[in-house]
Amino acid sequence: MPRHVDHDLRRRQIAEAVWRLAARGGLEHVTLRQVAAEAGVSARLLQYYFGTRDKLLLGALEILNTDAEQRARARLTQLGESPSMHLLVRGVLLELLPLDEERRNRHLVHVAYFVRFLNDPALAAAVRESPPALEKLVATLLGRARELGELPPSIDIAAEAAFLVAGAEGLQASVLLGQHTPEQAVSLIDHQLDRIFATSQP
Repeated sequence: MPRHVDHDLRRRQIAEAVWRLAARGGLEHVTLRQVAAEAGVSARLLQYYFGTRDKLLLGALEILNTDAEQRARARLTQLGESPSMHLLVRGVLLELLPLDEERRNRHLVHVAYFVRFLNDPALAAAVRESPPALEKLVATLLGRARELGELPPSIDIAAEAAFLVAGAEGLQASVLLGQHTPEQAVSLIDHQLDRIFATSQP
């Protein structure tokens, strides 16, 4: 009787092998043979699931991004049934920081992909929309906060959303390099959020 194979699980197994290799030493010299050995599968099976090396790198990135989004949603649900807009914006921004092993490893993989992003249109397209989408999400939450009276009417929603996302993304490298501790990075995010969520009352 043929053994049932979970194809999604097998694709993830291979993708995780790419992530480990990327985090350890970048992508420039990663081969299909190395990924197959790291994943514990044959090169033929790897090609069956992903085809070429470029498709493998793209597929592994897409799985990583989908996984990150699912984990982020799960963490945001832990804020409770009716969290304030302040807490929701904070939760979104903290997802951009390497605050635990899972997020740290994910950011290391993205760093390894960065040079490829600059030179590979297909890979770049997979991440190009991420910052604008995050800015839009944060702007939407800030707009809702203003409607609820949690935010002063003078706040420039679009500018603050862009600044907050860029600031959180900029802290990624400093935390990975040890220039800031995770706690310091969170404190800097909180400082900015306290600034813009400050009431307009004297």
